[in-house]
Amino acid sequence: MSTMTALLVIDVQNHLIANPENPAYNAESVLANIADLQQRAHAAHVPVIFMQHESDAGGAMALGSFGWQIHPQVAPVVGDIVLAKNASDSFYHTDLADALNALGITHLVITGLRSEMCVDTTCRAAISCDYDVTLVSDAHSTRDDDGGLSAGQIVEHHNRNLDDFGTDEHAIVLSRASDIAFV
Repeated sequence: MSTMTALLVIDVQNHLIANPENPAYNAESVLANIADLQQRAHAAHVPVIFMQHESDAGGAMALGSFGWQIHPQVAPVVGDIVLAKNASDSFYHTDLADALNALGITHLVITGLRSEMCVDTTCRAAISCDYDVTLVSDAHSTRDDDGGLSAGQIVEHHNRNLDDFGTDEHAIVLSRASDIAFV
């Protein structure tokens, strides 16, 4: 990958990844994979950008609350970019596009939560915004839904449906964390 790549970490916040009442699927493995990607991105001087969802006051991810905080295992370091969002689309009413453009980024390596919401929506929006996307198949997650699908089924469904999704100019490709090479 070229220096025109950024690692995007979406909503890896305490409420979503480590909620004891409904923890994310494969949370320990997902956190370890994201932490490894962060370390390798930093070593290669690849920008790391965090999207941090903020719910309304009193919500589980209200600004400043424990649930809102980025999980300590993948906490940003000096030089990382942290951007607030309040919709599933990380581009919607955020500074993400401006930050990417300022850095000359054309390719996003995407990780985070929840697979069927913010990860899926951001992957699709990125294609429409003229970015190439690598979705890290083992570095995104969700939780079981109320409709009977297990979190594992949801993750697999999104890995299958998003792989090679795109346009003639830009596409989403799937890759395991261990196969990502930041150069």
